[in-house]
Amino acid sequence: MGIISRLFSRKAAVPMNSADLHTFLRFGGQSKSGVYVNAATALECSTVLACARVIANGISQVSFKLYQSSGRKRLPATDHWLFDLVDTAPNEFQTSFEFRQEIALHMVLTGNAYVWLNRVGGRIVEMLPYPPGCVTVHRADDHSVSYSIRLQDGSQVSLSAKDVWHLRWLSWDGVVGLDSVCLAREAIGLSLSTEEHGAKLFSNGACPGGLLSTETVLTPEQRKDLKAAWQAAHGGGENAFKTAVLYGGMKFTAMGSPNDQAQFLETRRHQVEEVCRAFGVLPIMVGHYDKASTYASAEQMFLQHAVHTLSPWYECIEKSAKLHLLSKEEWRKGYYFKFNANSLMRGAARDRAEFYTKLYGVGALCPNDIRELEDMDPYEGGDEYRVPLNMEEPGHEPEATEGKDGKA
Repeated sequence: MGIISRLFSRKAAVPMNSADLHTFLRFGGQSKSGVYVNAATALECSTVLACARVIANGISQVSFKLYQSSGRKRLPATDHWLFDLVDTAPNEFQTSFEFRQEIALHMVLTGNAYVWLNRVGGRIVEMLPYPPGCVTVHRADDHSVSYSIRLQDGSQVSLSAKDVWHLRWLSWDGVVGLDSVCLAREAIGLSLSTEEHGAKLFSNGACPGGLLSTETVLTPEQRKDLKAAWQAAHGGGENAFKTAVLYGGMKFTAMGSPNDQAQFLETRRHQVEEVCRAFGVLPIMVGHYDKASTYASAEQMFLQHAVHTLSPWYECIEKSAKLHLLSKEEWRKGYYFKFNANSLMRGAARDRAEFYTKLYGVGALCPNDIRELEDMDPYEGGDEYRVPLNMEEPGHEPEATEGKDGKA
């Protein structure tokens, strides 16, 4: 039975000794390719690093603010004490961008992110993220949850659920998220193995290993000396393509299949797709292009990334923030958190102009609405919603449309 099975199986299994436990905690689970895979080693796989970076950047590069709705009006809640924490700086050493990038990285790789909420007088004055490996989740029989955080000096701090913002991605039990790296261990392990194979091959001058043979009987000492002399003369990239001189009836036989026969490049390309599939990222977003893709199809793929990859992450974080950072009384007052991903959904300038023209023509947008979407300052008189006369009903007397400021 494997290490993970022994850790999480409910059956009476063979107990794990201290050596196995130390190996698991330090190196993670061993894949069938022989590579130990955990969150740290997985980042050495370029595809995992790219997938994590793409999602983390997508979460951190767009604005994330606290809003308040009143009727049909939705305005930034700049007077609330949480506004600056989530929009500018959640603590003394991180910007909002860095904070969200860190918790996104934790969620992508481990399925969990933990933030210590430092409260003073009931108000959250600081948000401190901790690596998932430093946090232990305790679930009681009454379904209450508490947390233990291991500090740098080795001490433990016990916290109640209200003092921890626990963000979880896919979850099996609703308490902790599933470890993405653990679930994709085989795909990541094979990708790391092919990288290691290629690195060792080229460090040996792109020449496969082989066998020196002779009909002469050699003593163990002679075989040892012969191997050392051959490796010194022909091993490593600096000795590549040098001429070998064989004597005494010796023969060299290459061992192993050439890379083209072993489909080395095909395997590496396939593993890019496998890892992307595990993390829900389109291969084009990590620089893996299909030969059949065009500029138009690539643009649609970028939009798909925003809709199908990032939107679920936005919804997950928005709902989690509302649950953990706001009180029920604040819910009733209309407070909520929202990502503004309009910048990611923008198409080409011509497409945006056509989109704005159509919405402006039916009175759905006023000029200042359009200027706001384009990060431009409003102008006086730009809050009026105008509808062309040819769209008015026959016999209907046109009325002045109320603008944002409530003036006709």
